[in-house]
Amino acid sequence: MGCNRDRPGNSVAAGLTKLRIGTRSSALARAQTALVSAALIEAHPGLEIEVVTITTSGDRSQVSNVPGADWGTGVFVKEIELALLHEEIDLAVHSLKDLPPELSADLTLAAIPVREDPLDVLVTTDGRGLSDLARGARVGTSSGRRAAFLRAPRPDLEFAPIRGNVETRLRKLSDGMYDAIVLARAGLRRLDLHWATYVVLEPELLPPAPGQGALAIQARAGDRATAHLVEPLHDPATAAAVRAERRLMVDLDGGCRLPIGALGTPRPDGGLHLLGGLAREDGSLGVAEAVGRMDAPEDLADRLADRLRSPGQDEHRRMAYA
Repeated sequence: MGCNRDRPGNSVAAGLTKLRIGTRSSALARAQTALVSAALIEAHPGLEIEVVTITTSGDRSQVSNVPGADWGTGVFVKEIELALLHEEIDLAVHSLKDLPPELSADLTLAAIPVREDPLDVLVTTDGRGLSDLARGARVGTSSGRRAAFLRAPRPDLEFAPIRGNVETRLRKLSDGMYDAIVLARAGLRRLDLHWATYVVLEPELLPPAPGQGALAIQARAGDRATAHLVEPLHDPATAAAVRAERRLMVDLDGGCRLPIGALGTPRPDGGLHLLGGLAREDGSLGVAEAVGRMDAPEDLADRLADRLRSPGQDEHRRMAYA
């Protein structure tokens, strides 16, 4: 995660010489925060950063009987946001996909850095792909989205819940508790788990969670000095893409908690491509795509949502995956 030294903010702003950054305590969250911290120090030499780790209700659910959360429920960010509101920290670093659709008016997304790879991967001990798994193989995932889209080409597979952080899930795979697990590629890359063997699941097969692979840097609304410090880390193209994805999530959900995937991709011509997927209540799947303007991501998402609500229009039904 780099920064542009030609942009404003190359010296510590308005006397701010120290920032307290709040994050979850998992290895992935700490790795993501380390990337943000390094970029901030590159942009502002002399800035001192203190990382404050906070346990969230989502973290506690990983080791309890509380059901796991899919996208946007807020269980991995609530306690961190409270610490920010109570001025116990100055910034928060989140996985963007963990943020609920509606954000507190007292907080702001100060920056969305350049995104890591947003796709999901199928991880096995020997590099097998989806079509190579034996009939009835046990696939570990607690995501309704992942299970719904992968069950279509492989209805014979057993999709079983899996808890724990990335390293714990990989250990469960190696211990033989699962034949395969599904993870976000971004997490494997940020943790430098280069030894894990996986096959990338293309977005037409498994649309990723809205915001997957992106980070969100959150600050208190009105804290201009802190917002100025993080400005060099903001990537407008990534921000437009995830705005489209999150709007599509809101458009299609309607409070039903349906499995939804979305992927916005900036185009070389300055436009924005948006792919969306919806697993409907009747069991059918829809995948559609549209192209729009980078400066109007919500309009693009609204158009694509209309297509996905109407089965048969601009839709790809799931066929056997070869």
